[in-house]
Amino acid sequence: MCNQFSRLQKSASPDLRRDWDQGEVLALFDLPFNDLLYQAHQVHRMHFDPNAVQISTLLSIKTGGCPEDCTYCPQSVHYDTGVDAERLLDVDDVAAAARRAREAGATRFCMGAAWRNPRGRNFERVLEMVQRVRQEGLETCATLGMLDADQARQLKEAGLDFYNHNLDTSPEFYGEVITTRTYQDRLETLEHVRDNGINVCCGGILGLGESRADRAGLLRELANLPEHPQSVPVNQLVSVEGTPLEDAPEVDALEFVRTIAVARVMMPRSWVRLSAGRTAMSDEMQALCFFAGANSIFHGEKLLTTGNPDTREDQALFERLGLHSA
Repeated sequence: MCNQFSRLQKSASPDLRRDWDQGEVLALFDLPFNDLLYQAHQVHRMHFDPNAVQISTLLSIKTGGCPEDCTYCPQSVHYDTGVDAERLLDVDDVAAAARRAREAGATRFCMGAAWRNPRGRNFERVLEMVQRVRQEGLETCATLGMLDADQARQLKEAGLDFYNHNLDTSPEFYGEVITTRTYQDRLETLEHVRDNGINVCCGGILGLGESRADRAGLLRELANLPEHPQSVPVNQLVSVEGTPLEDAPEVDALEFVRTIAVARVMMPRSWVRLSAGRTAMSDEMQALCFFAGANSIFHGEKLLTTGNPDTREDQALFERLGLHSA
């Protein structure tokens, strides 16, 4: 074990690798818990203030009515979850929400729309939203579904800093999660975003019924992209009644922490974000995640259509742990 640990420490050097194979990633997952966290925390300290956490706020600017069949998503038209299709929010309302987020301590404001891909006048209004949020002094992020090259160019010109488009899971398990768009579709959107100089926010979801090998496969795909994503959101499934995954078993807490640690080792300079599912995480679990290399959270009452710890709870936890906003 000592020889394996030394080899993996060397493989997780500060140099940014993009040639991980599945066996190497699984070997990281298989390390004794303390050894893995020790290594991940060392890597984290090489590149970040270990007590700083970047805070983002996510607003659903267009809720429900999505034509995709993602088995985890309450916004899909394929499932009866009580989430009704709504119209795109007004630009002034989005700007006001961004202002409130900034006053609550957020530094990045993400706008999410339940679309397969943005079109026409709706896309033009999103461009206005990006400009207005920038004027509020916040970094801008959007998740709008698939993009073509010209849409990515226009978002960049409007001032978009980050684009979120998750891979969700491994290529091997992906077909069990969604059938209405391919893994390659997702990779092509990421390519358009990168090519236009927008930071990539890309991660996945744990608790979809995947195996540890699938979690390793997801991180392998992320780390072997042409550039590591600047932000890597790691979501814990929030089971919603009416979706095919409403009865999915919860992910083991220590397995979730392991995944955070492996992500940190493989993508040492990326922001690793605790995203959906934090309402089900104890303070102790979140503290372990921060030690393992998570250094970003979504902040506020709601994450699209599901609950999220409110700002007061996060502030109290930060005070207990001696953390501060990045």
